[in-house]
Amino acid sequence: MPSYTAPVKDLQFVLHDLLKVSESDIPGYAELEADFTSAVLEEAGKLTSEVLAPLNAVGDVEGCKLENGVVRTPAGFKAAFDQVREGGWTGLDMPEQYGGQGMPYVMGTAVGEMFSASNQAFTMYQGLTHGAASAILAHGSDAQKDMYLPKMVSCEWTGTMNLTEPHCGTDLGMMRTKAVPQDDGSYRISGQKIFISAGDHDMADNIIHLVLAKIPGGPEGIKGVSLFIVPKFLVNADGSLGARNGVSVGKIEEKMGIHGNSTCVMNYDEATGYLLGEAHKGMRAMFTMMNEARIGVGMQGMAQADVAFQNALAYAKDRLQGRDVTGVKNPDGPADPLIVHPDIRRSLMDQKSFVEGARAFMLWGALLIDRAHRNNDAAADGLISLMTPVIKGFLTDEGYDMTVKAQQVYGGHGYIEEWGMSQFTRDARIAMIYEGANGVQALDLVGRKLATDGGKHAMAFFEMVKTFIKENEGNEVLKADFLDPLKAASKDLQTAMMYFMQNGMKNPNNALSGSYDFMHLFGHVCLGLMWAQMAKAADEALQAGTEDVTFYQTKLATGRYYMARRLPATALHLARIHSGAETVMALEAANF
Repeated sequence: MPSYTAPVKDLQFVLHDLLKVSESDIPGYAELEADFTSAVLEEAGKLTSEVLAPLNAVGDVEGCKLENGVVRTPAGFKAAFDQVREGGWTGLDMPEQYGGQGMPYVMGTAVGEMFSASNQAFTMYQGLTHGAASAILAHGSDAQKDMYLPKMVSCEWTGTMNLTEPHCGTDLGMMRTKAVPQDDGSYRISGQKIFISAGDHDMADNIIHLVLAKIPGGPEGIKGVSLFIVPKFLVNADGSLGARNGVSVGKIEEKMGIHGNSTCVMNYDEATGYLLGEAHKGMRAMFTMMNEARIGVGMQGMAQADVAFQNALAYAKDRLQGRDVTGVKNPDGPADPLIVHPDIRRSLMDQKSFVEGARAFMLWGALLIDRAHRNNDAAADGLISLMTPVIKGFLTDEGYDMTVKAQQVYGGHGYIEEWGMSQFTRDARIAMIYEGANGVQALDLVGRKLATDGGKHAMAFFEMVKTFIKENEGNEVLKADFLDPLKAASKDLQTAMMYFMQNGMKNPNNALSGSYDFMHLFGHVCLGLMWAQMAKAADEALQAGTEDVTFYQTKLATGRYYMARRLPATALHLARIHSGAETVMALEAANF
C-alpha cells in the first residue's frame, strides 16, 4: 500500500525562506513565526499520514453506496471526519466570529495540500463546505450567516455547489432548474443537477446545497441565473433541524476515480430555497465559491503529483533492476536499484522539480489572496484573478502527467492495483475537468483575464519578473542557470501576448486556437520565476552558513534542472501559437 509523508520541511522553506511570511505587512502574518507554523504543519502532517492516507485505498475500493435514499461513505470515513472536526481543521482560516480559527488563507492552503495529497476524495467533503461557507460569508445576509456558518465552519453541516444539469455544463445559461417565489420570501426549487460532489453522505447532520436556478420572468441566459440556499433539512428559527426538504439523491455516479466521494445526481422537487445575494446575480455569488474551488483544484493536481512522486522515489531506490552503465553501484546484490538509471532520474527530476515549483506557486497565490482580502489590495486581487486559470489549468494538466510518470517508474507493477499507483492517476484526472475544464480555463485566460483593466495585471507580472532579474543580475549563482532562462521564457510569453493583440482582433480563432499553449507557456514562466526566487533564497541560506547544507544544495540542483530541462518548453508553445488557427480550423466538421 502506498504511504504519504507530509512535506513539512519544504512547506516551511516556502513560507519562511521564500515568502518570509512573518515579515509581511499583511494582517495576521506577524503571528506566522516558524515555530508556530511548524507546530500546525507537524500536527496536520501526523493526521494526514496516519489517519487519512490509510483510508485512501479503502475509499477507492469500497466507494459510496446509496441505501434507502441515504449515501453511505466508506468504512472509517465517518470516524476520521469526526477526528478532523474535533481538531478544528475544517475552520482553520475561517472567521473566529463563526467558530473558525481566523488564520490566514496561506495556512489553510499549506494544510490543505497535505489533506488533498493524503486522501483527495475524503478532503472534498470539507473542501466543498469551505467554498459554500465562503459564498455565504461574502453574499449572505447577517441572518443567513448566523444561521448557517457556525455549523458549516465546524462541518457539523456540510455544503455543496449545484451548477451542472444533464443538458448543460459550461453553458449555464441553458439551465432549466427554476425557482418560484413564495409569499413568505422563500422559493420553490425544482429541477435536476448532476455531478454534485459530496451531494449526500452520512457524516454530517445536514447538508447545505447552494443551487443555481432561474426565477420565472427573469432575463434570458446567464443574466437570469440566481443562487439559492437549499438545506437537506429545513432549519428552524432556533437553529434546530426541522422537516426534510424536497431534495433527494437520484443516484451516485460511477466514476473513474475519487470513489470515496459521493458524486450525486440531485433531484429538487419543489424544495424550499432562500435567495443568496441578489436576484439574477447568481453567477457573481457562485464565482466566490468557484474561484476558491479552482485554486483548490490546482492544489489537488500538485498534491496528487507529490504523493505519487514520493512512492515512485521509494520504489526506485528499492527495486533492483539492471546495472549502472558507468559501473556497479550495488556489488552485494544481483542488480543496481532503478534510481541509478538516467531515464529514471529524468522522470523523477521532472516530478520533483514540478512539485516543489508548484508548491511555491500555490502558496504565493494564497499570499496574494490574503493580501487582496486583508489589505484590500486591488493590485493583488487583479493579479490572483489573472493567475487563477493558470493555477487551475497548468497545475492539474502537469500534475496528472506527473502521476503517469510516477506510475511508469513501477513498470508493470504500476498497472497492478495492489501497488496503488493507478489511484493517484485516476484521482488526478478529474482535476483537469471539474470546476471548469482546462480548455475553458485557457479561453478564460486569453479571452478575458489578459485584457482585464487594460491588461495592467499582465503587465504587472512582467514587471515583477523584470525587476527580479535586474536586481539579481550581479549574482553569479543565479545569472546563467536561473536569470537567463527566465528572461528568455518571459520574452516568449510577451511575444505570445503581442501575437494575440496583433492577430486576435482580425481573426479571434488565432487567439483561441493558441489559448491552451498560452496557458502552459504562462504556467512554465510562473514556475520559472518561483524557482529563480527559491534559488536566491537557497543561496542566501548557504551564504549565511546554514546547518542544513544538503537541503539547500538540493534545492539549487532541482531548480537548475527545471530551468534547463522544463522551462525551454515555452519556445515550443510559442511556435504553436505563432502557427495560428489555419491548420487547427482547416477541416470541415464532416471530414474529421
